Amino acid sequence: MVEHRREVRISVLDTAPVTQGSNARMALRNSVELAQLVDDLGYYRYWVPEHHGMAGVACAAPAVVVERVASVTRRIRVGAGGVMLPNHAPIVVAEQFGTLEAFHPGRIDLGLGRALGGPREITDLVRSEHDRPAETFEDQVRALLALFEVDRAGGRVAAVPAVGNRPEIWMLGSGDHTARIAGSLALPFAAAHHLKPSSTIDAVRSYLQTFQPSSLCPAPRIVISVAVIVADSDEQAQWLAGSLRMKVARRRQGRPIQLPSPQTAEAHGYMDIRNTDDKLTGVFVGCAATVLPQLQALVDATGADELLIKTDLYDPSDRRRSYELLMESHSLRRASEK
Repeated sequence: MVEHRREVRISVLDTAPVTQGSNARMALRNSVELAQLVDDLGYYRYWVPEHHGMAGVACAAPAVVVERVASVTRRIRVGAGGVMLPNHAPIVVAEQFGTLEAFHPGRIDLGLGRALGGPREITDLVRSEHDRPAETFEDQVRALLALFEVDRAGGRVAAVPAVGNRPEIWMLGSGDHTARIAGSLALPFAAAHHLKPSSTIDAVRSYLQTFQPSSLCPAPRIVISVAVIVADSDEQAQWLAGSLRMKVARRRQGRPIQLPSPQTAEAHGYMDIRNTDDKLTGVFVGCAATVLPQLQALVDATGADELLIKTDLYDPSDRRRSYELLMESHSLRRASEK
């Protein structure tokens, strides 16, 4: 057997961060501009999540953002990473994303998550606990998948725009439970390394152990979402990362803030990377030559087909530059035997 190494795709996860001194309108505009840039750069897909009641995140309506981004880009796949299914009736999700696929055939992704995507008092306004379904998350996913098919028994179509317009459907998760559901349902799996890096390898292992091939997904497919900050030098990248260090530290202290500027972080003493209290666990920071070997090690450890890059920086131009530098130096490969 000869070992070949094929290129790992790189994609974008964008939460539409609202930085200090900014607002949701500016954040969403920056996201659209970023999507247009990464489309031109050659990134494979662009995902937006569903978050509610978070002052530092403007992405609360993924279907709306997906439509806007898909309409102003040419090639890149666009999707939700993901829709928090317990917040929604499956038929509404099927109708929304079936419609998106009808407008943008072959370019729409639907990632599904089982979290609520925000503080309970806020997500109860999205869908009250009384209205949430009693069935398990797996049953909710099965019900959603069925809506993209014609009811063979009665020949009925419930979600009319969904039938014949099925997006690429993914399961999202940071742990074992969701990974096993993805495997048993023969869905591609996106592991949220940026949320829980210590669980990534175990989650991928569970997915591979439970995977059951299907005609839609004959082999396992794995995406790893990872937080990355790239700049022209290690020193500059670490300086830019001070913003995130300060935000993470304040969240741990129970005092959440919007992403501050590097200057603000520096004034508050968050530039000393030797301070273990402010360490950015699981975030890859540095110039491309520093970051790429670390990303390659993650690919080698997980067998990922694709990396979903999440970059939160105060200045939109620094964020765009990070994605430019990463793509310019991209040399990630996945080993495969043929």
